[in-house]
Parts: sequence; structure tokens; C-alpha cells
Amino acid sequence: MREVTVRYEDPLDRVWTECAARVGLRVVRAADTWASTDGRGTLSLAPRDALDADDCVAQMVFHELCHWLVQGAESLKVPDWGLDNQSDVGTVREHACLRLQALLASRHGLRAVLAPTTDYRAFYDGLGDDPLGDDESSRLARVAAARAQGAPWHPHLEQALAATEQVVRVTQAFAGGGDWLFSRLAEPQPLHPSGFPLGAGGGCGTCAWRSPRGFCAQGRRQVAAALPSCQRWEAASALDCQACGACCREGYDTVEVGAREKVRALHPDLVTTQGGRANLRRTGPHCAALEPGPDGQAHHCRIYADRPKSCRDLLPGSHHCLVARRRVGLSR
Repeated sequence: MREVTVRYEDPLDRVWTECAARVGLRVVRAADTWASTDGRGTLSLAPRDALDADDCVAQMVFHELCHWLVQGAESLKVPDWGLDNQSDVGTVREHACLRLQALLASRHGLRAVLAPTTDYRAFYDGLGDDPLGDDESSRLARVAAARAQGAPWHPHLEQALAATEQVVRVTQAFAGGGDWLFSRLAEPQPLHPSGFPLGAGGGCGTCAWRSPRGFCAQGRRQVAAALPSCQRWEAASALDCQACGACCREGYDTVEVGAREKVRALHPDLVTTQGGRANLRRTGPHCAALEPGPDGQAHHCRIYADRPKSCRDLLPGSHHCLVARRRVGLSR
């Protein structure tokens, strides 16, 4: 008798189970669940015969990875990412997951191919060309998109999306019409010279992230003022320090205070010393000097004129400014 030494596996199943493995998530099939994580690094998916006709492992793993990105790295240790879809908070976070899913998939023309098949599909289908808006779910999606550029997800998630696009695109010649899921492939979003999808802003010349010398803090390269906008365009007015406060919030968690800083003498209640190092005191996730402004500004620094050198050195439009805004979900 012939000895069987290899086995067939759907190519996209392999791409996405291996992507999951590379980021630390083991995928198994289980008859008693639809899609569930155990808080110990295992994702259980229903077997093929229990899924709907338009379900696939690629879409289901991708969706769960987006949940993980929205919830943060530590949520791997919590069953089902710590989500409760029975509450308003759970709904907001589900919407954030779907916004992120649409954002990442659209770059490869996969927005319909890797669309969710849950009860939230109507929300997903109703998202515009730019799936990010101005609500809380959009803020969470922006934070998640920034996380996707770091460990453990990068570069594995992007590689899986690129491989999926290649597989689906190659098979288009054999589509033959009908209702095949892969026939939903669209063209990838056109890219700006910075490498990001094109947007509808006011052009590179009016973007807050382009320096006077033409360096783009987003794309980390030179860009001409006459270029059209990418999706990460922001007006200079968005970088009003007294209204933003990203670097004073979750953007960074320590602000060092020098030995001769006048804030020590003028605001001693705001300075803490530990291990010979002085820092501004924190109140929860933000600097203790941050408060709502009397003029309606959301984040007002009450010691702005006396702020330490660490604060003064963090300039609006700089790389560190961008990092802080991404961490609080104000920028992409």
C-alpha cells in the first residue's frame, strides 16, 4: 500500500493559521464553539460543516486578530479578549474591530472578501471609503492600527494580508462568474508616495505632519507640497497643544524634571522624586497638571508657562508628538 506522507490543506487556511502561530495564537477546531479564545493562547473555531457558506478560516482568524489589536496585547491572557458583546461598551469595541478590519483589508482590495459574517455585518457594510470617523470606536481603531505596526503582530499580519491578496488575485482567472467569495476582490487602495492610501485632505503642503523643509513625520521621507493628501493628513490646527494633550495623557507615562527647573520651586506639589530622579506627578493615566481648560479646551496644562524642558522639547508635528497622538487615538 502507498504510504501517505503529506496532506492537503486549503492555502488560505494555512496562511492564516501560520500567521496566528507567529503572533502567539494557536488555532484549533472545536465542535462546541463558533470562535472563542481561552486566555491561554488558543483560538477555537467551529468545524467547516458548522460554518455558513461565506465563512472561511482566513476571515475568522483576521477578525479575531483585530479584536486582539483593539483590546491590547495583554488581552491574549483573558478569555474572548475580555469582550462582552451584551453591553454598550462591548458594542463600541466590536465597531472598533470592524473599522480596523475594513481599514487593513481595504489596502489589499480584501474588504469584501474578508468581511465579517456576524450580526454586525450591516455596520461593516455601511462604513464609507474611509472607515474611520470621529466617534469612540474610531479612536479605538486608530490606537489598534498603531499597535499593528509593532510586536507581536508586525510583520506577520501584513504578510498574511499580502499573501491573501496574491492568492485571491491569481484565482480570478478561474472565477467563472457566480457567487464565489473570491469574486468580491476589489482593487487595492491607490497609494500616496508616502506609502499610505490616498485621502481627501488639503494636500501635503497643508498637512501638519510636513515640516517646513518638506519632511513627512508620517511617512518618514521628503514629500513635495504639491502632492495630494494621504489618509493620514491632518490640519495644523489639530496640533494645538492645549487642546490635544496627547503627550500628557497615555502618550507617555513619565516627564523628567531637571534639577534647576523652575517648576520645582513654583509647583512642588506636582513633582515626585524616586531613586534620585524627579518627574511630574501622574493622576491616573495623565499628568497631574492636566485639567479641563476654562476656555472650553479639553486638555489644558495649568503650568504650561512653567513646564519643564522635557515638555518644551516635544514639538508639535515631531515624531514624538505623532507617537503620542497615535497612542491616544487622535492620529493614525
